[in-house]
Amino acid sequence: MSFQEQKRRVIELLVDSGYLKNPRVIKALLNVPRELFIPEAMRKYAYHDTPLPIGWGQTISAIHMVAIMTEELDPEPGNKVLEIGTGSGYQAAVLAEIVAKQDSGGGHVYSIERISELASFARKNLERAGYSEHVTVVVADGTLGYKEEAPYDRIIVTAAAPDIPTPLLEQLRDPGILVAPVGDRYFQRLLIVEKRNVRVIKRWGIECVFVPLIGKYGWSESGW
Repeated sequence: MSFQEQKRRVIELLVDSGYLKNPRVIKALLNVPRELFIPEAMRKYAYHDTPLPIGWGQTISAIHMVAIMTEELDPEPGNKVLEIGTGSGYQAAVLAEIVAKQDSGGGHVYSIERISELASFARKNLERAGYSEHVTVVVADGTLGYKEEAPYDRIIVTAAAPDIPTPLLEQLRDPGILVAPVGDRYFQRLLIVEKRNVRVIKRWGIECVFVPLIGKYGWSESGW
């Protein structure tokens, strides 16, 4: 079975299961080639709905988790998005598909990765998949955000945080939405934060398990 057919089937299953509802997110997941964001030796598993190792102790999230987080983030064409934790670049590509390519686009994704080798891997993947002009990958401490391009319409954190880093809240536009897994080493839940008319509204989403968010406003490597 081709990658395209495998992808169509897993997306249909996620729609039937209720994980996917937003037409923009469905279209993005159908368009982005997940197999190009996975190490070659693991590509045959590209459309298994499970996390996969991508090297340097990191993983690419399961397809359903990318779907859920993207739907909670609710990105729109033209949005400026900040992603904390580039990984292989797959989540950034899904976001870029929505904000930069759909409905005339015009948006951009800024993605922060603390591991320089992984950032290089992501840049190559994004270029190969056709998203390099829509995604800027920066090597830095993601818990500090990326003040140079703030504020952001949407912020997504793809690593487990003990709490929402203060700089990210400060860099979120009003109105704006932030999504992050928050909790301890063994258990987290998605926290969805909305800024609206100077108010900060929080609600909890699904349970999940992510690799740690390392940095000044996250976990220390020794502490994790």
